[in-house]
Amino acid sequence: MPTYEPTAAFWADWRRLRPEQRAAFIRARRLFLAGLDAEQFHPSLRVKRFQTRPGWYELTWGPDGRALWAYGRPPQGREGPHIVWLRVGTHKIFE
Repeated sequence: MPTYEPTAAFWADWRRLRPEQRAAFIRARRLFLAGLDAEQFHPSLRVKRFQTRPGWYELTWGPDGRALWAYGRPPQGREGPHIVWLRVGTHKIFE
């Protein structure tokens, strides 16, 4: 089972999201994490490398919904991929 942790920047972005944006991200996160287990992402998600930061990835979760993430080290005693959520929001997170 994948593990994950949000950064402080992610939480700051999260607080700025509207309730419907939060709900949309939570739905997409479930699909994303299931895709990590299956090694294939749901077709509604666009997952790709983030061009300006090596090791970062972009997840599209809505028409203007984006999240940035990276692989991290899983907590001690846990196996599987570990995701570090870096940012969440609209295209503005790319600025």
